[in-house]
Amino acid sequence: MNDKERVKKVIDAQPDDASYDEIVRELAFERMVERGLEDVRENRTVPDDEMRRRIATWGS
Repeated sequence: MNDKERVKKVIDAQPDDASYDEIVRELAFERMVERGLEDVRENRTVPDDEMRRRIATWGS
């Protein structure tokens, strides 16, 4: 599925009374999910324990 088809699918899934902002939010969410899945496929993730360690240092 190409990008245009993906966008159409997201838009078509919205209710008829969806606002422009709601549709844009839904498109942004879809893109964030796709990027996350790409990161997983490309092994660009951080294990939970490492993320907890990093977050713990934020307050220091």
